Amino acid sequence: MASQVSRGSTNRAAKIGNDREVGNIILRCLPRAECTQIFSSLEFVRLRLHQVLHEVGEAIKSVYFMNDGMCSVLTVQPDGQSVEVGLIGKEGFVGLPVIFGFKTSALRIITQGDGSAYRADVAILRNFLPQCPALERELYRYSMILSIQSTQLAACNSLHDVEERLARWLLMSYDRIGSKTMPLTQEFLAQMLGTRRSTVSVAASVLQKAGMISYTRGNVTIVDKSKLEAAACDCYEIIEQQRTRWQAEGR
Repeated sequence: MASQVSRGSTNRAAKIGNDREVGNIILRCLPRAECTQIFSSLEFVRLRLHQVLHEVGEAIKSVYFMNDGMCSVLTVQPDGQSVEVGLIGKEGFVGLPVIFGFKTSALRIITQGDGSAYRADVAILRNFLPQCPALERELYRYSMILSIQSTQLAACNSLHDVEERLARWLLMSYDRIGSKTMPLTQEFLAQMLGTRRSTVSVAASVLQKAGMISYTRGNVTIVDKSKLEAAACDCYEIIEQQRTRWQAEGR
């Protein structure tokens, strides 16, 4: 199934300051009145590879509307081990606990490559949310979409083999960053998938021999997306179908 994370935009917020293009889907959906109010409080920031935006137990000081690039949502165990339970790209927002009145993060949010975002201080977001019903609605809706993604990935990590999970992960990443080549090490992929580095190495070798990907040290390239979709577990399609269904119901 060909997936598109982004949905049709009204293009009312296509640009912000200095004619900079806005990639974030939530911001692009807002009415003009809210755009005018919100954009003056946003700061455009560059994000670097493996930059931690939120850490477990720490106070959330800033929130981020992802413009391009991608973040992983990680659950972290007491012994330091972590596993990915969500992905956030330009369709999303980093800082959801804030809109429910919480001050700290229960998860680690880390970037998966260079990117950019529109950043706002938490106090500023809380001040204009009551005056921006469209933004508040979009953030609540996105929280449900990310929640169902996390629920499905938790099941995926327990039920499916590494080759299927790796194929699913690569497809979800491609949908969010739009690039078939991703800077990924086996060690980092093992962390994302909650498995051993040697296991990821074997899985990547299987996908590469089947002509689905090309793997060189530090980089993975999708060679045949159709084959990769066929190799991925059903979780990829389940997540996309539910997201599409909810988006249609809310319009």
